[in-house]
Amino acid sequence: MRFRDIKKQNKQAKVEHKPKYIYARFTDRIKALITDMFMIYAPILYGITYIVLNGKDDFQASGLAQFAGVASYGLVYAILLSKFGQTPGKKAYEMKVVDDTTGKQIGFFRALVRFVAFLFTATTLLGLFLPFYTKQKKALHDIICGTIVVVEKKTI
Repeated sequence: MRFRDIKKQNKQAKVEHKPKYIYARFTDRIKALITDMFMIYAPILYGITYIVLNGKDDFQASGLAQFAGVASYGLVYAILLSKFGQTPGKKAYEMKVVDDTTGKQIGFFRALVRFVAFLFTATTLLGLFLPFYTKQKKALHDIICGTIVVVEKKTI
């Protein structure tokens, strides 16, 4: 067998193992984020502000309360991604977060790191525009964690 035939077979084998997906649109990802803010983050902030503290003035004065709100949201977000592969907002728009090489769900630690990377990405605003320039429509936090956001229906 010639070398070029072996090389051709290896390329075909690599292509067959890679799952094909429909990548989630950027606008749907933004809509899902807004939905998650209202369904998860707003109740957490309400609970911290009015149940734990004495109102908005105490919440605004306390850096610890604000950190607790973001940390609580991050934990809930990571639990939902690791258990179901999606948050309520992603479920509403039929999206799922999966590993970019295997196509399987990600674990809790990886989902938590993805959330922290998202906070960094959102702060700099630089990584949020990467989906316009990448083939798989990955944002910076997806590239860092090796994940992709796909539409739930798989194509062959």
